[in-house]
Amino acid sequence: MFRKILIANRGEIAVRIIRAARELGIATVAVYSTADKEALHTLLADEAICIGPGKATESYLNINAILSAAVLTEAEAIHPGFGFLSENSKFATMCEEVGIKFIGPSARVMDIMGDKINARAQMIKANVPVIPGSDGEVHTAEEALAIAEKIGYPVMLKASAGGGGKGIRKVEKAEDLVSAFETASSEAKANFGNGAMYLERVIYPARHIEVQILADQMGHVIHLGERDCSLQRNNQKVLEESPSIAIGKTLRNEIGAAAVRAAESVGYENAGTIEFLLDEATGKFYFMEMNTRVQVEHPVTEFVSGVDIVKEQIRIAAGQPLTLKQEDIVLKGHAIECRINAENPAFNFAPSPGKITNLYLPSGGVGLRVDSAVYPGYTIPPYYDSMIAKIIVHGENRFDALMKMQRALYELEIEGVVTNADFQLDLISDRRVIAGDYDTSFLMETFLPHYQEKE
Repeated sequence: MFRKILIANRGEIAVRIIRAARELGIATVAVYSTADKEALHTLLADEAICIGPGKATESYLNINAILSAAVLTEAEAIHPGFGFLSENSKFATMCEEVGIKFIGPSARVMDIMGDKINARAQMIKANVPVIPGSDGEVHTAEEALAIAEKIGYPVMLKASAGGGGKGIRKVEKAEDLVSAFETASSEAKANFGNGAMYLERVIYPARHIEVQILADQMGHVIHLGERDCSLQRNNQKVLEESPSIAIGKTLRNEIGAAAVRAAESVGYENAGTIEFLLDEATGKFYFMEMNTRVQVEHPVTEFVSGVDIVKEQIRIAAGQPLTLKQEDIVLKGHAIECRINAENPAFNFAPSPGKITNLYLPSGGVGLRVDSAVYPGYTIPPYYDSMIAKIIVHGENRFDALMKMQRALYELEIEGVVTNADFQLDLISDRRVIAGDYDTSFLMETFLPHYQEKE
């Protein structure tokens, strides 16, 4: 097992990793920007090293500064968390070159699965269903028009090297495709340095279903069930739950087996997530992409499976085999996660940085967890993602979990900044959400218009 690891991240995920490492008896090193000098992760870690100014490009994305901090503190491994450098194959390669273990998959696997076109080709080889679409990169609007005509509208344009909702456009008809292609391609080039696109037919209505997998260095792969992440705004997840109300035992086994095949086909190591679209009308599911890291919503899977995913990540990276077999994984109860962001729903969810003057996080009772890195008096910097907390609940069944989440959101008090807490409470209290009657279009097309009218 490692003696010391460095956490190349900030916020609640950095705190989450520090806590897991401490429970494993591992010393931790935090890195921080000047804007995060008083952040919780810098206070909890055994050591903390400043790696640059507030801008992420000059600190949390500064590979040389992070590796220098790891070498200086004699850290044996680096956990990248999510976001920032977590899916950067160059970073994983450089870690290997300086003799530091990257807690995640190899750079080779990241390159295969991080490029959506390569990933699509790999999934076809592994007999994993894929959405009808282009066979390779699409570089011009003319190419896109020809492919769209063949597979049928509506289509989704996606950045080949993209993620996080950037470089994505839905196109309903041919006359809109050229302008959408040019806009999405420009956005992709600005965010990822690569303007190449691909396109696929839109599966609508759909459920966004993702399967959590774990894979050790000996080639053993298991899945921990699925999460339903269909409640999204602008392709960004808002609320997640596990298991999905839309999936029965047979389909769960099929989609889980497909996820395992996907991971096995590339020799995957560590934790990862295979994302699918489920066509509820036909019961068919299709591979979308793979996230080669831990995800924001991993706690819901931890609640229903009883597996600590972050600890498993560390153990796997240290060379330990999985002690669990697939038959050991039994999903119990139901879990829901709400993301609490410092943002203003009344002003198109604009970020709301500032000082937290008063804070009360919900507590009490079995099956309630809050992952956060904020505290009273903490100033939220303007440079990073607006998420400040995750409230996760676990109940004996879905209704129990829904009621527990409503209670938790009622108790939550954050003063000094505007948050989306009331928005989340209204969402979790909506009769259609309670009934599980929603898909990826629900939040944007049904819930938000009525919510904004009410506001």
